[in-house]
Formats: sequence, structure tokens, C-alpha cells
Amino acid sequence: MNFFERQRQVKRLSGRLVLLFAVAVVGIVLTIDLAVVIATGGFGQPTEQLLAYVVTASIIVLAVIGLASLFRSLSLRAGGGGAVARSLGGTPVPPDTTDPQLRRLRNVVEEVAIASGTPVPELYVLEQEPSINAFAAGWSPSDAAIAVTRGALDRLNRDELQGVIAHEFSHIVNGDMRLNIRLMGLLFGILVLALTGRSLLYASGRGSRNRNAGPILLVALALLVAGFVGVFIGRIIKAAVSRQREYLADASAVQFTRQTSGLTGALKKIGGLPAGSNLRSAKAEDVSHMLFGSGKGFSGLFATHPPLVKRIQALDPSFDPAELERLAHRWAEAPPSGLAEDQAMGLAGPEAALPPPQASVAAVPSDVADQVGAPDESAYQRASAILRQIPEDLRERAHRGDTVVPLLFGLLLSDQRDVRVNQHAVLVARHGQQLADAAWREADAVATLHPMLRLPLAEIAFPALRERGAEPAAALMQTVYALIEADGRLSVSEYCLSRLLHEELYEAAHHRPSWGRRHHSLAEARTAAVTLLATLAQVGHSDPAAAAAAFAAGAARLFPGRTVAFQPPADGVRALEPGWPLLDGLKPADKQLLVEALVAVVSHDQQVTVAEMELLRTVCALLHCPLPPLAAQAAGEPGTATAAGRA
Repeated sequence: MNFFERQRQVKRLSGRLVLLFAVAVVGIVLTIDLAVVIATGGFGQPTEQLLAYVVTASIIVLAVIGLASLFRSLSLRAGGGGAVARSLGGTPVPPDTTDPQLRRLRNVVEEVAIASGTPVPELYVLEQEPSINAFAAGWSPSDAAIAVTRGALDRLNRDELQGVIAHEFSHIVNGDMRLNIRLMGLLFGILVLALTGRSLLYASGRGSRNRNAGPILLVALALLVAGFVGVFIGRIIKAAVSRQREYLADASAVQFTRQTSGLTGALKKIGGLPAGSNLRSAKAEDVSHMLFGSGKGFSGLFATHPPLVKRIQALDPSFDPAELERLAHRWAEAPPSGLAEDQAMGLAGPEAALPPPQASVAAVPSDVADQVGAPDESAYQRASAILRQIPEDLRERAHRGDTVVPLLFGLLLSDQRDVRVNQHAVLVARHGQQLADAAWREADAVATLHPMLRLPLAEIAFPALRERGAEPAAALMQTVYALIEADGRLSVSEYCLSRLLHEELYEAAHHRPSWGRRHHSLAEARTAAVTLLATLAQVGHSDPAAAAAAFAAGAARLFPGRTVAFQPPADGVRALEPGWPLLDGLKPADKQLLVEALVAVVSHDQQVTVAEMELLRTVCALLHCPLPPLAAQAAGEPGTATAAGRA
């Protein structure tokens, strides 16, 4: 199952969730209506009076459920994934932490983020939880947060932590988080009925001598029963929605890291340690359907996760369940230490090297489309190489709120002195001499970075920029645009950096794309798709004839049997702006065709340069189809054509 098929599955699950919730609400409303009719003696009343009782009670119940669900959903959406993490006692990971466990966590998360082509999420630690568990929460990848328990940091080695984080990234990439947030909001509306019934029951008990207390008591009991029946049904819904997704996330985690030992090791430690995956927090049940391990230990019909042994055996068919007992006996005397295991095994991560800036790769459109949302072993190794080759001091400044802005501006300053002087003047006018000088120094520091390191460095900086809030982010983007316009032209690299940054900051603040969310057909998006193909062909081929041929290859894949004229846009990448709402609103199947067409354009001459790879990744990110870094070979190596003559 590839990314686009999983997107369709998530949409079907969302529809099923709404249907199940509607059935539960109808049952609750009927129960309350019956209680109200009995309490008011409605069966002896005229039909009109009976109908009035039923309609009034139904409207009140629906209003309570609907408003409570809406309130809870909006509050969760407004706070992003961090709000969910904080509600369980999560502590943010400091950007300048020197704690080796927290630094290891941050490194692992950044590696998987780069490998999967998604924004780096916020990080939280549940310090009061000694068990091994984790979850990802948020409305979109741009406002996502990952929280891990203190037990996970203490007990898991790097491979095991990597497996757990990759599992959570699967939920981020596949769109499970939004479904989880909706589920939390809907079930809260049902729970409010039980809370209301409990309050009424308490009030009617205090006024039990009142002759009118009997009907109130009956309604209170009905609300209480209906509410708890709703909670019962809600647990079944959570279990039905979650169990299969956990198998899928396990499989995706293995695909992310390309080894099963890490994930199976984490699951074995859950089964062999006394704390397991159980959470102490009173709100653990609220997030039970989004946890890595079962946080409340429900089983049978209410289990939100498959049995632990079955999860392990799905990854390692030779696993003997008796091993858990042996591990429990051994760890009872000496609990495992993740950092100590790292040292003993010499875990330093996979070794890899980045290709030269002039490298190229042959790319098959269908193969690249299959990599969307599904990084393989080489993608993970390249992500590790990318992080290793970004100087440590640059990474540290990207993490800190007081240095991240000059670093970002430094990425945009020109290597041409006259242009940079104009940009420096812009910064002085907007932010003062001190920040402008700091940005100049950062520009010198990043000038020699490999092209494949510049966008990842900006991605690493994203969490620190996001923490500044919506208004500072808007002001920052205005400065970014001013720096870009300083020389009167917009390069492809400037467009990629500014467009990605704007979209991620906007979605983090507003929890939706800047162009909103509307569905469009491929026919409606035809002009936008043609413009995108033409722009890619123009950017990647300096020879007009080669550009036209590349465009034709992409157009034939997207619009088979039709003749589409090649008209390169006069204003270059700026021509892409009107098309993003239409292209992002395509159905998953149409997006898959579009991605294959894009790859057909850039790979028409059997090679894709590093610059084209980064542009392709940017386009896919804006379409919410995260693409891992593609493999590349140095120009002239066997299997690839020379990159000479390419833009």
C-alpha cells in the first residue's frame, strides 16, 4: 500500500468514524427521549404534546453533544499537537539542551523528518511516565508534536528509539493525526452527557424532598446511562479505528529504518518491564488510540492496539512468547539502560556520503511516486548524512530562538557583494544594525554548504521559528520577501526556501494550507498542472527543444491521448502561485499521476540533478506528498549520464 492508497484509506476511515458516531448519537438521543417522555407522563398526553417533548429533548441533547464536540475540537486544533502533549504533562525539549538523552532524541527525530520529507515536529517528554510509550498529535504535519515518555528515553537504545519515532512519523505522514483529533473531539461530546447526568443526579439528590425531584432524577439517570453507553461505544469505535493502523505504522516504521530489530526490541521491552506501556496520567484514555503502546491496558473489544505478541511476531515470525518471561526475570534485577546499550554496541548511525553538487540520477516516475511518504533505507542514510554534514554550530544556532532569525536571513543573502549590500540595508531598516551584521556573518558561514544541506538546515530551524508566534512569523516573511526582491529577480532556490517557510509557518498557526481546503478535479486543475510541468521543464533544461520534449513526456503521462502545447511561463516560478490551491485539492489518485508526470519531466533525459531533486521535493511538499531525498550518483559514474549542460 503506497502513500496515495493510504490517503484514500484514511478518508474512508474518516467517513466510517462519522457514521459510527452518528449511530451512537442516534441511540443516545432515543434513550434520552424515552426517559423524558416517561418522566413527564408523555404517553398519556396528546400526540402534539408528546411530539413537542421528544423534539425539545432531541434538540437539547444534539446541541449539547454538538457544541461540546465542536468546542473540544477547536481547542485541540488551536493548540496544535503541543496542546495534547502538555495536557498529559509534557515538557518541551529545550533547544539548547546538553542532556545526552534529549540530544539523541532530537537527532533521531530530525533524521526521520528529513528522510520522510516532513517538517520537524515539536518535541515533548512525559517526565512523570516511567513506562515506554510515545504519540504524535496535531492537525497537520506543520503543527505536529511528538511526545515520548521518560521510560522510553531511559530504557530504549538508539535503534529502538528510532523505531518508535519512525512509527509515530508514519501516523504524521499518513494523516492519522487529524483523524485522532477528530475522534477526541467527537467522543468528548458524548462524555459531556455523562458528566451532565452526574451533576443533575447530585442536584436532584440534594433536593430529594422536592416533589418535582423524581422526573429530574429520572432524566439525570438517563443522561448518566446514555453518556456511559456512549463512552462504551466510543471505546469500541477507537479500537476499531486504531488496531489496523498500528500494524500499518509498525510496517511503515520498518520501511523507514530498514531494520526490524529496533522496533521489536522496543516492543519486547514493553512486554518485559513492569511499567510496560501504561501511563499514569488521568487523561491517558483520551489519547489511548494514538499511543505507540496501549496506555491503559484495555483488551478484547476495547483494545486500541493489537496484542503485543502478535505485533512482535508480525515483524519477527520466529519470536517465542516465552522470551518475554525470560526478559522480565532478567530485567527485574537490572533494568536496561538505552545509553549504555548504545555505548556497548557502538551505535553511531548509518554511514553515508552526500553526492557532489553536480551529481545526477536516473529516475523512474512510478518508482519515485512509490517513495512518497515511504522512505527506504537509502533515504534514511542520506538523511543521517545530511545532518552529519551540517556543522554542529550551525545546527545549534538553528535550534535557538535568539539566533535562528539571522541564520535564516543568512541563507537568503546573495553571494554577489552589491546585492548583499542592498539586502543588508533592508535588514538594518527593518531589524537594526546588530541583526543585519549577524545575518551577514551567517551568510559567510553557509556559503560553502552543499546545495542539499540548505533546505534541511531551514527545516531544522522551523520549530524555533514556529515558537515565535503568528505575528512575528508574518513580519519575518515580509522581510524574507524584501530580501528576495533586493536584486529584482527570484531564483529557484529563493522560491523553494521562501515558499516552504511561508506554508509551514502558516499551517502551524492556522492549521490549514494558506489557500484553504477544497477538492478539485484534474479537469479543473488542468491549466495549473500544465503550468507546473512547463515551469519544471523550463527550469531543468536550458535548451528550448529539450525543455519542450521533457514537457511533452510529462503531459503525455498526465493527459494521455491529448495534445498539450508547451508554453514556458514568462515570469518563471512566480507563475506557479495561482495553481497551488487547485493542485493541492486533487484526489490522491490524481496527485499520484501528477507526481509521476513531474518526475517524467525532470528525468526525460535519464538524469535528475541535485538542484532538480530539491525543486521536486519542494513541489511535493506543497502538494502535501512528502518525498524523501532521492539517491544520486556523481556525474559520469556508470549508470548515469553526464550532468553537463544542465541548469
